[in-house]
Amino acid sequence: MQTETLGVFLKTRRDRVTPDAAGMRTYGTLRRVPGLRREELAQLAGVSAGYYTRLEQDQSGTASPQVLDALARVLNLDETESSHLHNLAQRCGVPRLVRPAPETLDPHVATLLHALSDSVPAIVLGRRGDVLGWNRTGHLLHAEHLDYAAPDSPETRPSIPRMFFLDPLHRDLYRNWAELARTHVGYLRLMSGKHPTDARLAELIGELAMGSPEFAALWATGDVVDCTSGPMDLRHPTLGTVNIDYQVWLQPDSPDHQLEAYTPRDAASRDALRLLEVASR
Repeated sequence: MQTETLGVFLKTRRDRVTPDAAGMRTYGTLRRVPGLRREELAQLAGVSAGYYTRLEQDQSGTASPQVLDALARVLNLDETESSHLHNLAQRCGVPRLVRPAPETLDPHVATLLHALSDSVPAIVLGRRGDVLGWNRTGHLLHAEHLDYAAPDSPETRPSIPRMFFLDPLHRDLYRNWAELARTHVGYLRLMSGKHPTDARLAELIGELAMGSPEFAALWATGDVVDCTSGPMDLRHPTLGTVNIDYQVWLQPDSPDHQLEAYTPRDAASRDALRLLEVASR
């Protein structure tokens, strides 16, 4: 599966902007598109209709930052979506995929993970969602049925997106699965814009789209999301109901590696995580 192009992303964003939202009068005329027409978007962005059409058909080469900013304004893109738009525009056509070397856990991130100890469950994820490392409680919270040493080798590393969408047992862990699914898909799209030649990432996206109708439907929306913080409501096989928040920490030397730390949202969940710490000893 090829990663996303600028034209595909522009089309999905154009479809969601109504003429009313863009401040345009339609005079009650019948419309055949859900959002703005190409010529309407071009007019609002201050570019020719022909040029915008070539952009959406991936036939114009690169676009200037000024044009991209104008399109982002009309399309009402947020900061993450605008960044994704610029990433997509930096390449010409469909990129040639290459197979990168396996990711390695950055020493600085490993030090931070170790400093958290087991009192704060935490895992480190690579840009494709592979678990590059976890502490004892992070392991027990997410995948107690797996070997603790599984992240040590690229051949045995757990893939959180793959488990999340394709493993029914792992899916049952999340009570707010639908909310987290949107974040997973949106973040993979963000990474595909940053790393358009990553064959492993393209293969993962293709596998998930083929194996999960929910993933395919969410991918088709074109939404892009950064993963920073949010709720994670669990139905843990050992602890029962646990309500936690995840927070993502980034390191400048490895910006695509996420250290996710999990903190309790209520007293009962705090007690449950203490039991998890005891079990990890």
